[in-house]
Amino acid sequence: MSHLTAFQTFLLLNILKIAVVLVITLTAVAYTVLLERKVLGHIQNRWGPSRVGPFGLLQPLADGIKLFLKEDLTPLAAQGPLFILAPIIALGCSLVSIAVVPFGAFHAVTLNGVSVDLFNVANVNIGLLVILGITSIGVYGIALSGWSSNNKFALLGSLRASSQMVSYELALGLSLVGVVLRAQSLSLRDIVNSQAAHGILSWNVFGGLQFVGFFIYLIAAYAETNRCPFDLPEAESELVAGYHTEYSSMKFAMFFMAEYANMITVSCVATLLFFGGPASPLGHLLPDNFGGPVLSAIFPILWFVAKVFSFLLLYIWVRGTLPRFRYDQLMAFGWKVLLPVAMVNIIVTSLVLALRG
Repeated sequence: MSHLTAFQTFLLLNILKIAVVLVITLTAVAYTVLLERKVLGHIQNRWGPSRVGPFGLLQPLADGIKLFLKEDLTPLAAQGPLFILAPIIALGCSLVSIAVVPFGAFHAVTLNGVSVDLFNVANVNIGLLVILGITSIGVYGIALSGWSSNNKFALLGSLRASSQMVSYELALGLSLVGVVLRAQSLSLRDIVNSQAAHGILSWNVFGGLQFVGFFIYLIAAYAETNRCPFDLPEAESELVAGYHTEYSSMKFAMFFMAEYANMITVSCVATLLFFGGPASPLGHLLPDNFGGPVLSAIFPILWFVAKVFSFLLLYIWVRGTLPRFRYDQLMAFGWKVLLPVAMVNIIVTSLVLALRG
């Protein structure tokens, strides 16, 4: 490494971090699909995948090979370049936002005079805005897929998705203002640090009195990711498959992966903003160097993964138990209930913080 310049070392370390995080995220996406199929199977009193590998653990690999080998069809009337670009935008935006998520405690590694944060790809001071901005751009992939397919079902699905995302994006953004007011920062690392002092009592959802903001965020996030009970854009009983009706092979797989990657991103953000991120629920009752340098680096990652896993289980449980909303109910709920409650939450949080001085 000594013959590399500082810039080359910095570039190499960051490329390595990006590759590792990308592989972990895509693996998590594949096994979240398996988790959903197994949990829904138990909810519906059946086994779920059990034939491919022990306990069906190789099922995601079999699904990936199947999708890769399927014929890739493009409708004659489709707008070719945009038809191909749409799934790339959807998947790209869902994966890029993971870059600013700190999935462990701050742990700097110095090599060749260059110091990098080992458990965060990009530690930017406006990380929260970056995630909100990138996830907002993701709607272009869905809008383009419906329009470029030249199919009425796909177009209706993409119009539903676009209007649904715009409606719920507002409530979702406002639900996070209370957290930002309390942390006095848009940096995800700073928001996590503001919840680390007294463990579970310092988490925003409890000690920060942001339980209303959390529930608004959770509901809006389900609508943002087009998941049950807000899965109107791909309502099979009405729109065949919605915005990806005309997609097949790997293009369909990219939309499929984007949906689950968005679920993981939403779960990561909920964990960071409301449940202390990688911070321990025991706070400083356990010393920071507990178990030596290796365990003290691993424990925060385990806490973070456990919290994200809990949110993914909640996603699946909701899908297995709740019926789909009617579209007019969906829009009315976003504008007439979530938005006013989110604004009231901001006012109350501001008054409480002002009175605390």
